[in-house]
Amino acid sequence: MPFRTDCPDCPGPIGYRGPRQRYAGFTLIELMIALAIVAVLVGVALPSYREHVRKSSRAEAQAYMMAVETRQQQFLVDTRAYAATLVAVGVSVPANVDAAYTLNMPTPGAVPPAYTLTLTPKTSQSGERCGILSINSAGTKTAAVSGCW
Repeated sequence: MPFRTDCPDCPGPIGYRGPRQRYAGFTLIELMIALAIVAVLVGVALPSYREHVRKSSRAEAQAYMMAVETRQQQFLVDTRAYAATLVAVGVSVPANVDAAYTLNMPTPGAVPPAYTLTLTPKTSQSGERCGILSINSAGTKTAAVSGCW
């Protein structure tokens, strides 16, 4: 070990504090306390993060539904009927929406023409407070809880 060059009268290697003093470091208790603090922070932050992800998925699903609704209205103007499938509408389903929701768009053969687009949360969207989201040809938006739209 190198000897101190800054103090020629001081014996011992650099970092040595004498025969009764220890090297500086963390004790096991200090590490366990730090780990407990991190665990509490994760316990508080993780549910909040998951709720944020659910809200983000719901917002993306609602934006998708509005895009489909707009395309359906254009389809009605062009063909005097609503599209029978989502493929005919021409709006591709985003991967995040497809992973979080099951899409359904039955178009009954009613006069006047009508449709209802329904998104049902999948298990990856568990805990979704709004439940099933839907929008129909009249522009009526529904959800299990008010305030979701």
